[in-house]
Amino acid sequence: MENDQQQRQPLLSPTEAPHGYRQDGAVFSIQVEDIPPITSVRDFCREFLIETKKLWYLAGPAIFTSLSQYSLGAITQLLAGHVGTMELAAVSVENSVIAGFCFGVMLGMGSALETLCGQAFGAGQLDMLGTYMQRSWVILNFTGLLLCLLYIFAEPLLKAIGQTTAISEAAGAFAIWMIPQLFAYSMNFPIQKFLQAQSKILVMAWISAVGLVLHTVFSWLLMLKLKWGLAGAAVVLNSSWWFIVLAQLVYIFSGTCGRAWTGFSFKAFQNLWNFVRLSLASAVMLCLEAWYYMALILFAGYLENAEVSVDALSICMNIVGWTIMFSLGMNAAVSVRVSNELGAAHPRTAKFSLVVAVITSFLIGLLLSLILIIFRKQYPSVFSTDSQVKDLVVELTPMLVTCIIINNVQPVLSGVAIGAGWQTAVAYVNIACYYLFGVPLGLILGYKVNLGVLGIWSGMLTGTVLQTLVLTFMVYRTNWNNEASLAEDRIKMWGGQNTGSDDKHVEKDDISQT
Repeated sequence: MENDQQQRQPLLSPTEAPHGYRQDGAVFSIQVEDIPPITSVRDFCREFLIETKKLWYLAGPAIFTSLSQYSLGAITQLLAGHVGTMELAAVSVENSVIAGFCFGVMLGMGSALETLCGQAFGAGQLDMLGTYMQRSWVILNFTGLLLCLLYIFAEPLLKAIGQTTAISEAAGAFAIWMIPQLFAYSMNFPIQKFLQAQSKILVMAWISAVGLVLHTVFSWLLMLKLKWGLAGAAVVLNSSWWFIVLAQLVYIFSGTCGRAWTGFSFKAFQNLWNFVRLSLASAVMLCLEAWYYMALILFAGYLENAEVSVDALSICMNIVGWTIMFSLGMNAAVSVRVSNELGAAHPRTAKFSLVVAVITSFLIGLLLSLILIIFRKQYPSVFSTDSQVKDLVVELTPMLVTCIIINNVQPVLSGVAIGAGWQTAVAYVNIACYYLFGVPLGLILGYKVNLGVLGIWSGMLTGTVLQTLVLTFMVYRTNWNNEASLAEDRIKMWGGQNTGSDDKHVEKDDISQT
């Protein structure tokens, strides 16, 4: 048995191996065995506590990182509300429509690395991680050049889709100033997936924390104190994103990632087309989700008293965005856990990690919703001084808390899909549930039934519920032993070398399901 375990140990040093965690919090190399079958409540509780520690070791810093980076735009939007109603509408539309569209594209294309880097790291193929990241940089920066057209022609595009002239002009000018942020996205997302796959999330949290503090101070100084308005918002927001990118690059180039980063390589330009196809599948999957709520803001712009509707809904989406950062942190953690464990041929551990993540995210959503219900009369004043806007936000609070609970579970399921490499299948699910069901229902309730913002949101939220149910069914029907075998095949296809013995292969009949 001892010789068999030595053969199955990945060819990594203890500091490079995928992480496990002792009760004292110390890190050790990856376990070489899958978790035992769970046959009792006691077994479930024991494994739940073990997996919870592993998830929160990753999810804690990931949540903080997500909150910090999301808060860059959210704080800019909050302060814009204190500059003026038009400034708030301009920042909201640019942030939700133009930047939101591009954010979804970049994040989606970068998420291909979660599958590839996570599974390669789990299998001990560290040398490929740096190459994957460089390929993603090439693809995302080229994509950024194409997306620049959206920023340049934002004003006529917004007018074409029905936004008011005043909002379109203000948002269009702000969009042009925000082009540097677009290329920060193209560098940042591959870096994040590269570091996440190695469980190096704490350094990302520290860098994001420093960036958030600097952003808050300088946004207040330039936007309110010096009265630079939208120009000050653009200067600080661009600078904050590039600070995060450059700080992370310094960390990587300093040699802290071992074999995962050995310098720039011409391999980054090889096999680009296949990499583009995987990146596009990832982009379509996540963009269909990001654009869904972007469309909600747009539809509100067609209602009577559009400025109040857009402002109130943008405040709600701002809060939803903040709360989703908790589930996105869990998304990152479960994606790393699932991809690492599938790469290491541990299907039961991958499946159980999903169960723990879903339960945890659901409880977090309930807690956040309870806080909003208790303070529903107070929190709108933080975002706006307009009485009409605040009254509408209070009216929308029940829908807001429902949305938070659902959206705290759904990203976790998407994280599993990314970790397992199901991007294409989930993209089809998103099209059907969101755009063939949710959007038409929302438009009918909002315009035909005259329920306004509440009706649009209700219909579209129903589409999210349907998508979550379909993903749950997909996960329930998954054969995790097959997924482990597919992970090994995927690593070989993308350039990895098989460092394990034949013992790494998982036979369907040898491992019982949890």
